[in-house]
Amino acid sequence: MSRSPNLDPEALRTFVAVAQLRSFSAAADLLHKTTSAISYRIKSLEDSAGVPLLQRTTRTVTLTPAGEVLLTRASQIFDWMQTLPRELEQANAGVESELVIVVNNLLHDSAAMSELLAHLHERFPYTTIKVRFGVYMGVWDELVHNGGRIGIGAPGFHTINDDFATLPLGEIRWVFVVAPSHPLARQREPLGNDALRPYPAVNVEDTSQRMKKRTAWRLPGQQELLVPDLATKIACHERGLGVGFLPAARARAALRAGTLVERTVSYPRSSSPLSLAWPTQGAGAVTAYIHELFATRDRLALPFLSPLVPPPESAPPSGEGEEPEAAGVA
Repeated sequence: MSRSPNLDPEALRTFVAVAQLRSFSAAADLLHKTTSAISYRIKSLEDSAGVPLLQRTTRTVTLTPAGEVLLTRASQIFDWMQTLPRELEQANAGVESELVIVVNNLLHDSAAMSELLAHLHERFPYTTIKVRFGVYMGVWDELVHNGGRIGIGAPGFHTINDDFATLPLGEIRWVFVVAPSHPLARQREPLGNDALRPYPAVNVEDTSQRMKKRTAWRLPGQQELLVPDLATKIACHERGLGVGFLPAARARAALRAGTLVERTVSYPRSSSPLSLAWPTQGAGAVTAYIHELFATRDRLALPFLSPLVPPPESAPPSGEGEEPEAAGVA
C-alpha cells in the first residue's frame, strides 16, 4: 500500500516561490532564508511527494510535469487561505456562499443583468452567483426542483406552495400582432377565432422539466411553432411565419418601425401577473438584498420592471399555495 505524502505547508510555500521566480537564490532573498535552506526544503518536499518537482541546472530552474501540477494546486490553496477568513466572516453574517437567480425570459435584459451582477459582486464578493433563464412554469420548476434561490418573474401573484414567498412585480399586457404583409393585416376587425385558426401560433416553449408545461396561446386545431426565446418569436412574426400575442412593451419598437402591426381580436389575452419569488427556508442576506431592490423599485431593478404594468394595490404579497395564473410565456 502506497504511503500518502506529507506536504508541509512551509515547504509548499518555498516550492511556490522557487517555481514562480525560477531561482533558488531569488526565492532565498524573498523568504529571508539561505540558499541551502531552500534547497533542503525542496529536496524534503520531493522525497515526501515521491516524484521530482524541479529540474536544476547551473543557470535555470524548470518545472517537471508533476511540478506544474503542484504549482497550480498550491497556488490555489494559498489564494484560498488568504480569502478564507473573509468568506467565514461573510457566512457568519448570513450571506449565502452560492445563489442561483432565475429570470423569466419576458423580463430578461442583458445590460441590466450585468449591472446587477456587478453590484452584487461588489457588495457580496465571496458569493458565487449563477443566472438561469426560465419560460413560464420553467421559472417555478427551477425554484422548486433545481436549486433556484430567487426568481425574477415567477408566474402569478400567489406562491406555488407554502415553501415560497412572493412579491408581486406587475402584469404583462399583451397585444396581438401580425406582419404587415400577413393576410390578417387586411381583414376586418375584430378578428374572430375562425379567422385566426388557419395560421400557426408562434410560442416560446415552456422550459419546465418536472412540472406540467403550459401553452401560452393556441386555439383548438391550430398549428403551433415553438421557438426558444422572445427575440426569435418576434422575428418569426415579422417574417409572417405565424400569429400571436407579444408583451406590449416588447412589441413597441417593432410596431413603431412598421415591421409588425397590432390587430384587435374578439378574445384578447388576459394580462399576466409576475412576481419575485424565493424559498422561505434558507434565504440569506443576498436574497433579502435583492428583495429590497425590487420592493423599493431601485434603479437596478427598474429595467426588469419596465415591461410590466405595476400590480394593483390589493395584490397580495404571497398566497396560500394557489396555482399560479396563466403567465410568463411569450
